Parts: sequence; structure tokens; C-alpha cells
Amino acid sequence: MDMLLTEDQLALAETVRNYLAGTHGPEVLRRLDADGNRDPAIWQGLVDMGLTGLLVPEAQGGLGMGLVDAALIAAECGRACLAEPLVDTAFVGVPGLLAQGKTDQLADVAAGRVTLPLSHAINPWVADGAGVAIKSVDPMRNLAASANDNADPHLLNLGALMSAAQLVGLADAMLHLAVEYAKIRTQFGQPIGAFQAIKHQLATCAVAIEFAKPVVWQAAQALQDGRDSAAVHVSHAKVAATDAAILTAETAIQVHGAMGYTYEVDLHFWMKRSWALAGAWGSRAFHLKRVDDAVLGGALPIGPEHTFA
Repeated sequence: MDMLLTEDQLALAETVRNYLAGTHGPEVLRRLDADGNRDPAIWQGLVDMGLTGLLVPEAQGGLGMGLVDAALIAAECGRACLAEPLVDTAFVGVPGLLAQGKTDQLADVAAGRVTLPLSHAINPWVADGAGVAIKSVDPMRNLAASANDNADPHLLNLGALMSAAQLVGLADAMLHLAVEYAKIRTQFGQPIGAFQAIKHQLATCAVAIEFAKPVVWQAAQALQDGRDSAAVHVSHAKVAATDAAILTAETAIQVHGAMGYTYEVDLHFWMKRSWALAGAWGSRAFHLKRVDDAVLGGALPIGPEHTFA
């Protein structure tokens, strides 16, 4: 199995990363938090880049790309802590509609005129949907109460996959914030990043993140290919990405010391998004059970002869 990302995929992700870094930094998050959490200009920028139509077939005005491409972009959305509902609409909702053969709305989605509130039995809420508003730990998420009994397994897998992709991006961003702070915060006459205890904690986070990334990309490829094992790969990705993000959030808070939990530290935006996505589209326990059942039940044999087949 060739799990290498192509130069075009990496270039696309870098382009989106650079764009979001210039248009969606911490100062923008603070502005959105203080004055509503949506900005039509930001949404239009995403539309102009073609991201709303990334997975929409060319016949409906989109780019016709695949889930691996979408997962890479979702990771960049996590890195930027993007407030707009791009991932839910374009990377979960669109392939969900395509799987059902529903194409009527796709041209409007690609053009940015329509967003797709997603309802599933595993979530007691709908993001960016109508209804009774409920409060999220993440101030950038607009949630409405939902009692929908839709149990579409493909939509669940898409939602969990893209949550995992965002979580690795969030973890990357939190690690960067912690490393940069460790360079400038001094104790005993030197930066705290010079102390082995800090180095080891940050290195542990970096390892967890790098181990989670290929698991997420593999899950995206498995789901794109329609493999029988796709659901298990998605659950593995959600567990690995959740663990990496939560570990990095906790470590970054500790590196920032007593300031870590305060509103004045930018870290809290990424930390809260990580907490929110950790429970979205299935908890860690739910996804770990799917992996356990597959491995212990023999549906997913383990070992190098199977893993790298």
C-alpha cells in the first residue's frame, strides 16, 4: 500500500495553510468571539478558493477531488481553528449526499450559497442548524438541539474522519503555541524550553501527532476506496487524533503555567475546539469499542502481513 501523499496534495494543503494564516489568526478569532462568530467575508474567501466545491463533481461546478484531499484541508481548518462551517458542509455533507445519489444542492454548495446542517443520531445537536440553541464549550460553534434518529453509518464515518483530521491540525497548532512560548518564557535565567522536563513533554506530543497523521490519511483512503475495513480505520483515526489533541492541549496548558487557562492566552480557542471535536461523531469510548470488536472478533487481523498488504 502506497501511503505517500502526492506533491499536488501537499502543495494544496500548504496553499490553504498560508491563506488561513493570513486571514484567520488569533486576532480574528477574538473579533469573532466578541461580535458574533461568523464573517461573510471569510466564507466568501473560502468559496473563492474553491474549497466549498472541493468534493463536488465537476458537472455540478466543483473540483471533483477525493477524501484524502479533503482530510488534508480539514487538518488545516483545525490548525487555523476555522469558525466557518466549511468542513461539515463541504467535506461531510457533500460526500454524504453523493453517497445517496442526491445532487440537486451541490451546485449551490460549491458556489457557497448553501450550507448543510448535519443531523445524526450519535450527536444530540446539529451544527449551524435551526432550532433551540444550545451552548458549546467552543464559542465558535453554533449548535441547535436535535433528536434526529438518522443512523446513516456512512455519514457517521465521514463526520468522525473529518473530526479526526481537524484534531491533528488543532494539535499541531497547540504544539506550536507551546513551543513558541517555551522559547520566550524564562526561569532561572534561561528559557523554560531549555529544561529537559519541558523538552520531553513537548517531544511526546510531537510523536503522538506524527503517529496520528498517517492513521487519519489511511482512514480517508479506506473510506474513499469503499473498503470493508473503512469504519475500523476511521475509528482508529478518531481515537489516535483525539488522544494526540487532548495530550497536546493539556501539555500546552502546563507549559503556559498559571496563564494557560485564561482568556488572555490564545491557546484556549484551540483547546476548546479540541474538547468539542473529541466528543463529536462518537466519543473515544465508542470508537475504541469499534476497533476492539474488529480486532478481537477477527474482522480486522493485525500484524505486518495484514497492515501493509
